[in-house]
Amino acid sequence: MDNSKLEYNPSGIGQINGNLWGLPQDYETANLIVFPVPWEITVSYGGGTANAPQRILDASYQIDIFDFDHPDGWKQGIFFAEISQSILDKNHYYRQQAAKIIARQEAGKLLTDVPDLTPILAEINQVCRQINQWLFQQCQQAMNQGKKVAIIGGDHSSPLGYFQALAHQYPDFGILHIDAHADLRNAYEGFEFSHASIMFNALKIPQISKLVQVGLRDICIDEVEIINNSQGRIIAYYDSAIKQQQYAGKNWLDLSEEIIANLPENVHISFDVDGLDAKLCPNTGTPVPGGLELEQVYCLFRKVVQSGRKIIGFDVCEVGDAEWDGNVGSRIAYKLANFLHLSQQ
Repeated sequence: MDNSKLEYNPSGIGQINGNLWGLPQDYETANLIVFPVPWEITVSYGGGTANAPQRILDASYQIDIFDFDHPDGWKQGIFFAEISQSILDKNHYYRQQAAKIIARQEAGKLLTDVPDLTPILAEINQVCRQINQWLFQQCQQAMNQGKKVAIIGGDHSSPLGYFQALAHQYPDFGILHIDAHADLRNAYEGFEFSHASIMFNALKIPQISKLVQVGLRDICIDEVEIINNSQGRIIAYYDSAIKQQQYAGKNWLDLSEEIIANLPENVHISFDVDGLDAKLCPNTGTPVPGGLELEQVYCLFRKVVQSGRKIIGFDVCEVGDAEWDGNVGSRIAYKLANFLHLSQQ
C-alpha cells in the first residue's frame, strides 16, 4: 500500500481521487466493489438517472464519513469502479431510439405502422441483454475474489445482471425492495428489461425466494394480482397501509420487525429512491407523492442487521441528475455499505 493510503485522514478534506467519499482503497485492497451502471434507456417519464453515478461520486467528497451505526465502516475498504463512457454513449443513442417506440405507443399506434419500429425494439432488448451480461461478469469476477458488490444505477433495470451473479453465490436469498412502484410489469412498453419490469425479471431467478416490497403507492391492477397470486413469495407493504397503521398507534419499530420476519437469512436491499418522500430526491425518474422518510428506512435496515440476517448486497437506483439528489443518494450508498459490513461481522 502506498504512503497516501497509510496517511489517509478520515476527518480531513475529501480528496477528489475518483473513489467514493475520497476513500484511499483500490480494487485490490477493497472489500466492497461498487459498480456504476449509467443506464436508463427505457425510462418513459423523467430522465437523467444515467448521470446519477457521477452525481453521487461528486457529492461524496463533501460528505463526512463518521457513521453512528458503524464509526469505522470506512475501514472495510470501498472502491468505486470507473464509470464506463462506452455504456454512457450507448445509453444516449438507445435512449433516443426507445423514445420513438414510447411516442408511437402513447399515440395509440402500432409499432408495425410505417416506419416499422419492431426491429428497433428487438435491438434495444438485445443491447439491454448485453449490459446485463457485462454486469454479471463484472460482479461474478469480484465475488469470486471474495469481495462484496453493490450497484449504483441508472434506472431500476440496472441491477438485473447483479441479481443473476448473486444467484450463483447464494442458493437462497430475499430482496428487501424500497420503492413507490412494484416493478412487476411484464416487458413494459415492449421493453423486456424495462425499469418497470426489474422485479418481474428478478422473480425468474429461482434462488430469490422472497420479495418484500415497502412503500408501494403507484401500482397497476396486473401487479396487484401478481402479488396476491404469488403464494407468499411477494409480500407488499403499501405506503397507505403503513401510514394507516401508524395513525392507529402502531409504532415503526414493531412494524419493521414484522416486515423483516418475512425475509430469509440472506438479504439483498434494492433501494429505488422514489420510495422516499419526494422532497428527498425530487428529480427522480418517476416521483410520487407520499413515501418514506430516510431515517425511517435506516431504522428498517438497522433492524435487518439486529435480526442477525446478512445483507449480501445492495443497489441504489433512480437518483436524479441534480446536486441535491446526488447528495442524498451518496449518503444512502454509504449507509448501506456500512450496514452490509456490520451484518457480515
